[in-house]
Amino acid sequence: MRKLALSDEILLTVEKPARYIGGEIGSVQKDLSDVSIRFAMCFPDVYEIGMSHLGIQILYELLNRYDDVWCERVYSPWTDLDAVMRRDHIPLFSLESQTPIREFDFLGITLQYEMCYTNILQVLDLSGIPLLAKDRGTEDPVVIGGGPCSYNPEPIADFFDLFYIGEGETRYRELMDLYRQWRGIGEGMNVLQRQKEPEEWNRQGFLRAASHLPGIYVPSLYEASYHEDGTLRSFTPKYEDVPAVVRKEMVSDLDQSVYPTAPVVPFIRVTQDRITLEIMRGCIRGCRFCQAGQLYKPLRERSVETLKKYAAQMMKNTGHEEISLSSLSSSDYSGLSDLLQFLMDECGRQKVNIALPSLRIDAFSLDVMNKVQDVKKSSLTFAPEAGSQRMRDVINKGLTKEDILGGAEQAFKGGWNKVKLYFMLGLPGETEEDIRGIGELCNDIAMLYYDTVPKEERKGRIQITASTSFFVPKPFTPFQWAPMDPPESFLEKAGICKDGIRSQLNQKSIRYNWHEADTSMMEGVLARGDRRLAAVILKAYHKGCFYDAWSEYYHHDVWLEAFRECGLDPAFYTTRKRSEDELFPWDFISCGVTREFLLREWKNALAGRASSNCREKCAGCGVASYGVGICPGAGYIK
Repeated sequence: MRKLALSDEILLTVEKPARYIGGEIGSVQKDLSDVSIRFAMCFPDVYEIGMSHLGIQILYELLNRYDDVWCERVYSPWTDLDAVMRRDHIPLFSLESQTPIREFDFLGITLQYEMCYTNILQVLDLSGIPLLAKDRGTEDPVVIGGGPCSYNPEPIADFFDLFYIGEGETRYRELMDLYRQWRGIGEGMNVLQRQKEPEEWNRQGFLRAASHLPGIYVPSLYEASYHEDGTLRSFTPKYEDVPAVVRKEMVSDLDQSVYPTAPVVPFIRVTQDRITLEIMRGCIRGCRFCQAGQLYKPLRERSVETLKKYAAQMMKNTGHEEISLSSLSSSDYSGLSDLLQFLMDECGRQKVNIALPSLRIDAFSLDVMNKVQDVKKSSLTFAPEAGSQRMRDVINKGLTKEDILGGAEQAFKGGWNKVKLYFMLGLPGETEEDIRGIGELCNDIAMLYYDTVPKEERKGRIQITASTSFFVPKPFTPFQWAPMDPPESFLEKAGICKDGIRSQLNQKSIRYNWHEADTSMMEGVLARGDRRLAAVILKAYHKGCFYDAWSEYYHHDVWLEAFRECGLDPAFYTTRKRSEDELFPWDFISCGVTREFLLREWKNALAGRASSNCREKCAGCGVASYGVGICPGAGYIK
């Protein structure tokens, strides 16, 4: 029987003790006599956030299918338990076996958003693992990072032994085999036997050998130099056998890849408390602000038959009351109609709701909406991103006002009266007229509702929620060259937007929310930062910063103090204009999309020219070199 790492007394004093006890349905238990490698998979945020992430579930399933590997989970302890663990010197532990993380061979940390970087240090600190990779010895786990933020790993490079660039399903077996070889783990040797063996092993030799694997980046094997103005002069390997370019890994056939059809079911309600059915990866749209749209190119679909099988198994294995289709743009999935018909039949029988995120207004049919409403009706979410047509062309959103109103009209005819609209402020070349266009568009949608739905059929007043985030330029997008607005400009623009909404005839039907400006600025710093930022992150952590993604725990003044003490200016990474030929900290990574394509799209944005989507015409972005998905020559175009 498992012995919990926390006493009953501690568990009774912390919020949501179920975060820390493990033992959930679907969690994997293995006998230590059967495994030779232990892998701790970490999401550096609270349990409810981490348990909602599909990528962790996929890797958990993948690694636990290996007979010689036991993958366990670990999340950031919430602030109350963090204080107790520091006070009582309790090491951070895994959920499955309640084992201290420092006893594992690997600590894998997923990097989903920049504001979790201090939580990475929290996890390492509570685990008793040296925060800097250069300080780790033979007793310490190999710390590996992955996820979208690993496409610019430089701000946190000093904290990681290696990064896995790309989709995790392709190279982990090779990495585990290489570890066995360098650690001297023979066939049939298990963890218990290894504890009797000498612990000395060639850690640096393993890391150098790992750098030869496709998609693996070892920061300690590279060095950076800088110009007097602070821009990057060079970024080169220290050794001839270390690759100068690290190319992302990608799954070529999603039907043949691993998928968790019996995922871990949490004891408590989590952020995404539902079945997640990933229908495809990649996107055809080419929105110029969207990093994911570039990183996960080209579009690859799972077959309808595979998805039907997965859906049926997951409904049986989890008992969840909702199923969600996951992708960057679900309405672009070629088999959506067939899949929805199947789900309507199955979900109708089992009283399971269907959630349809990532829908495009121009592609959202009344037929689909009518099908979904038969089970349970909820609000519809659309993302016009900009209030004016000019700005939608600049960002290459591919939506006209007619598309937006036409889709809204279909929704109202289908019985909806709640609409959520997402916009961005601070986009390149934005004017006050563009900002006020957000309120005007919301008002037009409200008016359309009253024109479309007869009074006797209305279910109350139309409810429109307009939310604006502040634009953050990201690596591997056409806007990686764009200056970012300072926080005071963001707040001024939010005020203009709010005034614009208040001036509308239907203002009482429109609710307005906006994101925090200070955290957006810091996200922008970390997104396009270089190795020098590691000192800032470390200092901010030592000053008490973690859970920065949570507004109530973010301390902007402390971060600014850390920058001053490190002699760095945040504005260098945000508001500064970048030349077309500047060397970026992430340029050593190849995501398939070429720099030439991104620069061409940046110039198109400045000229207000829209570009075609991948199904209309190939734009020559470069990912056709992978030979998969809908790219020319890949075998199928749907």
